[in-house]
Amino acid sequence: MTDREIHLPVAAQPSIDDIVAITQRAEENDYVRAWMPETWGRDAVTTLTMLAERTDEIELGTSIANVFSRSPALLGQTAATLQEASDGRFRLGMGPSGPAVIEGWHGESFERPLRRTREYIDIVRRVVEGDGLEYDGDIYTLSGFRLRFDPPETPPPIDVAGMGPKSVELAGRFADGWHATTFTPDGLRERLEDLHRGAELGDRSPDDIRVTLSLPCCVLENGERARELAAQHLAFYVGGMGTYYRESLSRQGYEDEANEIAASWASGDREAAVNVLDDGLLDELAIAGDPAHAREQLAEFADIDGLDAIAMAPPRGASGDDIAATVDAMAPDN
Repeated sequence: MTDREIHLPVAAQPSIDDIVAITQRAEENDYVRAWMPETWGRDAVTTLTMLAERTDEIELGTSIANVFSRSPALLGQTAATLQEASDGRFRLGMGPSGPAVIEGWHGESFERPLRRTREYIDIVRRVVEGDGLEYDGDIYTLSGFRLRFDPPETPPPIDVAGMGPKSVELAGRFADGWHATTFTPDGLRERLEDLHRGAELGDRSPDDIRVTLSLPCCVLENGERARELAAQHLAFYVGGMGTYYRESLSRQGYEDEANEIAASWASGDREAAVNVLDDGLLDELAIAGDPAHAREQLAEFADIDGLDAIAMAPPRGASGDDIAATVDAMAPDN
């Protein structure tokens, strides 16, 4: 059975209390995990610490902590501390993010993202397992330290986010899980082949690699409004967040649509960008509509062999009431 999880809203909520309330609602509805994104809003570490304190059972994770704004040793310390704070409920999702965030927000050069991610996996693992940090890599040479507190009894698993073939292969070869986003069912199946190739290169079983798909999700009695919000969300990511989402959509057979969304967004015609996401394409990339339609869409994704969890991601423009309705409608018991 495919687990249902919540990908907390990437758009700023009025307060941390609102983020806590969404997570508590998901916990009450038996969602398995809450993922906290980190872009240029509230930082994930502080927010997850609050969530760990104010929830009891729901598992928690970063989706994603980028590998440029924190050193790998600091990210390891953070993961070990969050595992302690959450009583063993933490899962570290990390990845390179993209130039729009790394260069535009953090002012760092987006160089060698795959190699950097590979070295982060190695270093973070050594830190959270309490090993002495002796590391000689292409990017990092580190020596002389280990944690000054007992490492977690169960080290937090490490998921890697990725869209392209090589980044997904890297996840299959070295990580404990792959965190996927903005995929059609067929596009996800194709990338799962890359994951399995990476697992084979790493002499590992694909069954040991947890696959989580983050899907834009808005489920309301007013299905038309739900679909409008999901389409606006996707148009922003494909059109306004650099090239990664556009390139991923192009690889999945929608190159013309991806380029049209990007061109319309760049010219300031947001309405035209949203309109490219017709009913067929929207159903390929999101769960959106009234509850009956949403359950049909969910079943299509849940049937994908090798997919372990679906993380419902409320759209950027969703109100608090919209998010609450979506969490309730997509609860595992519904």
